[in-house]
Amino acid sequence: MTEDPGIQARHAAGLLLNAALERRNGLDEALSKPPVSSLEPQDRAFARAVAMAALRRLGEIDAILDARLKRSPPPAVRTLMRTALAQTLTLKTPAFAAVSSAVKLAERDPATRPYKALINAVLRGIDRDGTGPTDPVANFPDWLTARWRQTYGGAALQAMARAASLEPPTDLSLKPGADAEALAEVLEARILAPDTLRTDRRGDLRDWTGFEDGIWWVQDAAAAVPARLLQVRPDHSVLDLCAAPGGKTLQLAATGATVTALDRSDKRLDRLRDNLKRMGLSAEVIASPAEDWTDPRQFDRVLLDAPCSATGTFRRNPEALRATRPADIGNLADVQHRLLDAAAARVVPGGRLVYCTCSLEREEGETQVTAFLRRNVAFRTVPADPAAVGAPVEALTSEGWLRILPGQWADRGGLDGFFIAALERVD
Repeated sequence: MTEDPGIQARHAAGLLLNAALERRNGLDEALSKPPVSSLEPQDRAFARAVAMAALRRLGEIDAILDARLKRSPPPAVRTLMRTALAQTLTLKTPAFAAVSSAVKLAERDPATRPYKALINAVLRGIDRDGTGPTDPVANFPDWLTARWRQTYGGAALQAMARAASLEPPTDLSLKPGADAEALAEVLEARILAPDTLRTDRRGDLRDWTGFEDGIWWVQDAAAAVPARLLQVRPDHSVLDLCAAPGGKTLQLAATGATVTALDRSDKRLDRLRDNLKRMGLSAEVIASPAEDWTDPRQFDRVLLDAPCSATGTFRRNPEALRATRPADIGNLADVQHRLLDAAAARVVPGGRLVYCTCSLEREEGETQVTAFLRRNVAFRTVPADPAAVGAPVEALTSEGWLRILPGQWADRGGLDGFFIAALERVD
C-alpha cells in the first residue's frame, strides 16, 4: 500500500528542518536528494514551506511547547511537534490534520512510537487553549539578539523580529525597456522602483510571464541598491568581484557597460551564465579567487559583494541565523579585509568602488570600511542618496553609507539587511 503523500511531505519537512539546523546550506542540499527530491513538485513545495515556517518561528514554537512539557522529549519527537505547530501557526493548516499527521508519523518509527500520546495531548491542548503571548524576538539566537539590541536598539530589534516571522514577497529586477506597468498588472505586483517589482505570488517562477522572454530576474530590492550606487555608464569598464549567483552582474550588464564577472566557484557561475543567456545580456565570466587573479586590468567601476555571515537575509533564508557562529564573523572579516584591498587595486584613478555585504554585523560593514579608509588614503566616501538608489531614507548613516535593516519599509513588505558604501579613488 502506497503511503499518503501528505504524510511523506510532512516527514520530508522534518528532514529539511533538521538539515537546516545542522549545517549551512543543509536545507538546499536535502531538497536536492532523496527522499525529498523524489516527492511530487507540489509535495516538495509543501515540505519546504513547512520547514521554512518552522525555522522562521522556531523560538516561539519551542517556547509554546516547553510551556506544556515537563521535560524535553527526544529530538525526533520535538521535530514532529515543531513541524505540526508550524503548519497551524503559520500555514493555517487545520489543527486536526496537523495533529493527526504528527501522530501517524510518530507511529511509523519505533523511536517515536512511545510518544504518540504525548504528541497528541500537547498539540491538541495547544489547539484548545491557544498559544498564549509569544515574542518574535525569541526566534533569533540569543547571541544575535544581544548584539542587535546593543547595536540597533530595542525598537529596531522588534521590527526585525516581526519581519523575520513573515514569508517575504518576491522581488523582480527588470531588464531595461520592460513595461513595468504591464508586468505589474499580470504578475499582481507593485512597482517599488522603475526597475523593480514586488509580488506576493507563489509558485514556479518559470511559469510566470516574462521569465522565458528574459524580461526579469529575481533579486531582493535591497540587493539591487549596490549596483545603482556604482553609477555605471555604457562607456564604463566594470568588475564584479564575488559575482555568483549573479543578480548584480545582470544589473551591470543591462547598462550596456563592458562587464567582467569574477568568482572563485566555477560551479556557482553556471547559474550566472544561464541567466545571461536567458536575459540576452553579455559579460566576461571568469572563475578565479579575487586575490589570485593575475590579469593586470583596472576598471572604471568595481563592485565587491563580499562573502559574509548573511545574517541580513533571514527573511528569505532563516536557516542562516542558525548556521552562523560568533567566530564566523571574525573569520569572515579577515577575508573581507583582503578582498577590499584586492578590489581597491583594480580601481582606476577617478573610479568608484562599492563594497557591500548582506550582514547586519558592524565588523563586516562599518568597521570594515573605516579600517579600509585608514589604510587606503587614496579613497574617500561618496555620500549615498537613498531615494536615488531605491533605499529607505532612514538607511543613510552619518558617514554617508547605507545600513539597510530588515525592519525598514515594513509597510511595503520589508527588505533584506545590507551594508553598502560607495568609495571613490581620488588619485
